[in-house]
Amino acid sequence: MIERILTKYSNQFVSRHLILAIDGGVVIGAFVIACILRFNLNISNINWALYKYYLVALLVNRLLCFLYFRSYTGIVRHSSVEDASLIFKATTASSILTIIGSTFLSHSTDNAVFYIPISILIIEYFISLSVMISSRFLVKNIYKTLIANAPGEKVNVLIYGAGTLGILTKNTLLRNRHKKYTIVGFIDDNPSLSFKTVEGVPVYPESEAIKRFVEDEIPNDLEVVLAIHQIKPHRKNQIIERFLKKDIIVKVVPSMYERLNGDQLRSDDIRNIRIEDLLERDPILLDNQNIIRQLSGQTALVTGAAGSIGSEIVRQLIRFKPETLILIDQSESGLYDLENELKQHFRRFLDDATRVIVQVADVTDEVRMRHIFRQYTPQFVFHAAAYKHVPLMEEHPYEAVKVNVFGTKIIADLSVETNVRKFVMISTDKAVNPTNVMGATKRLAEMYVQSLNHRFLKGTRFITTRFGNVLGSNGSVVPLFQKQIRAGGPITVTHPDVIRYFMTIPEACQLVLEAGSMGNGGEIFVFDMGEPVRIADLAQKMIKLSGLRVDKDIQITYSGLRPGEKLYEELLSDKEHTLPTYHPKIQIAQVDEQPFGEISAALQDLKKALREGDKALMVTYLKTVVPEFISNNSEYEELDGLELS
Repeated sequence: MIERILTKYSNQFVSRHLILAIDGGVVIGAFVIACILRFNLNISNINWALYKYYLVALLVNRLLCFLYFRSYTGIVRHSSVEDASLIFKATTASSILTIIGSTFLSHSTDNAVFYIPISILIIEYFISLSVMISSRFLVKNIYKTLIANAPGEKVNVLIYGAGTLGILTKNTLLRNRHKKYTIVGFIDDNPSLSFKTVEGVPVYPESEAIKRFVEDEIPNDLEVVLAIHQIKPHRKNQIIERFLKKDIIVKVVPSMYERLNGDQLRSDDIRNIRIEDLLERDPILLDNQNIIRQLSGQTALVTGAAGSIGSEIVRQLIRFKPETLILIDQSESGLYDLENELKQHFRRFLDDATRVIVQVADVTDEVRMRHIFRQYTPQFVFHAAAYKHVPLMEEHPYEAVKVNVFGTKIIADLSVETNVRKFVMISTDKAVNPTNVMGATKRLAEMYVQSLNHRFLKGTRFITTRFGNVLGSNGSVVPLFQKQIRAGGPITVTHPDVIRYFMTIPEACQLVLEAGSMGNGGEIFVFDMGEPVRIADLAQKMIKLSGLRVDKDIQITYSGLRPGEKLYEELLSDKEHTLPTYHPKIQIAQVDEQPFGEISAALQDLKKALREGDKALMVTYLKTVVPEFISNNSEYEELDGLELS
């Protein structure tokens, strides 16, 4: 019954005019009570014929002040100290005005009939003030009690952080109609708050909270909500890891800058911890002025613009206000979605400085690419178009060679032809000691653009950026694991010992822009990917972050390494070493370089194999020109060591 009533009326609020009328009724009642008290409960001694005019004068003053201070506009069930303050201001101001007006009229006219006894006004003031404020908070408490006692899922919550954001989180959760939250305590590192209360909720140090609510009671319905401003990433990880090990659900209140508007915090804003939060590192510091000097007012072209990396490069590029931004991809749906996103979320940049041109095109179509380059003559090219799915490219080497090698060659050659200032290629850690076709094609593309840089010393500067897996990119394990968890499992991991380097998409693209701005040409920039992550550990954390239990709710199965995969990825080969740059997260790889003539001749042979469509011949040519390419767990292992006659 209670639940039906709350559901029916939870989104309906009492009219402001009705609240104003009720406040007026309180004033009338308080005045009558004040008169009765003033005359010692002897009603017959009260001159109601005169006092009714006193009441009208007071009521008019009160209503005018209520209207001025808008004390009647608050939602009663959410009454706060601010609402009480407005009532206090309106009531006090109207009482002062009534006393001043009454005194002035009685003295100026020398007629005592205009004088309202101050004792009555004072009694009425305290009655009105206390009734109006207490009634609001009474309604609020009744509503909270009904919500708390209504049938429904009940959840105990520990809020990590007893500051402003923690208090806001508490109030938001208590207003939730669908879940009945009980705030069992705050956790705060400030020792001066320990074992005190904030808005009636006790504050505990972390060790005491864990002992009391996790280790001793071990409630199955306990959640922890992180509500701390500007927490260091490593500290956030410590907190999350500690509770995840206890199988406690951890949620987070997004920082204010993460929210797109300034609306009041809602329960829906309090989100589950994402795997990106656990891999989050300290913010990357960019040399924004250098990037602005190079890109502002220029024309930049991005291939693979609809992909996960390419689209993020576009989002970040647009902030540096290039004059024209050309987006190339063969995915029409992806480009359409990206164009709409830019119009919606980056309108001020588009209106102020940047023209965005969307081109549905294939980077392997030389005629189409030449037309685009000659029409728009870009000064900067960010080449992100590539096939990157290892098992698929192992099965379809034709597409890998066509796009990753010859698509790159077409874009690079046109960059030289049209005097592009800088060409930035997005490569991968799989190009280091490649064990698969995809990695080998990316390594060959690296070799070609490096050779171009040294052949045309005064022309286009070619820069390569090399990094590992990015979280959430198309084809990465994170979206796959998320789908498998939603489907109830199992999660499939290739091998219990497989490890990978991970970086968030924004982080990787920030470093791409920084490396592109610092590069002088010919460099292969390697990014600091942090510590490698065991994929099996990643799967377990994602299960726990979903509020489920490993092996009980979701199983983890091992399928074996897929064709071309290896247990671990490298950012540098055995023959390579690095040089530092001014940016702590970017190093320059020292690699063996091949002359342009040799690379060009090898590409001609590879192109002949491409025309014939012979997979074995294509891979054999790849192994010849990229000698470190040794297949692993692949049908092409038998081609290792073969020489072409």
